[in-house]
Amino acid sequence: MRLWHQDLIQRLPTQQLLGQHRECCALRGNGWGKKHSVVDYVFLYSPYKLFQYHKLVMEEMHKRGYKVSEEWLDQNYRGKKCPPYEDLKKIKKTYPIYKEHDEKYMQECITNLHGKNIDT
Repeated sequence: MRLWHQDLIQRLPTQQLLGQHRECCALRGNGWGKKHSVVDYVFLYSPYKLFQYHKLVMEEMHKRGYKVSEEWLDQNYRGKKCPPYEDLKKIKKTYPIYKEHDEKYMQECITNLHGKNIDT
């Protein structure tokens, strides 16, 4: 699974959007730090950046009428099977949230979605 370029979140079909939520939940929980070639870059940063990204996903889900468990809106929450952070330090939101989400990455994501017969 990948984290789609943040500018694509509002254009993702439901299946990909909900998949993105599941991926963020997994990464925020016990998946944090576990090697995965496509998303390894997230581990180079504070987990707070992943929370910022996940928040964009959850906001889009809310706009579409989906309910997200309130716990995920807490930056320290890491899922039911993972102890929370004590006090995850807030950091300023950048654009893009991950510097790896540049124009080249945007094109990779668009190509990937087209391969799934999804127009963005």
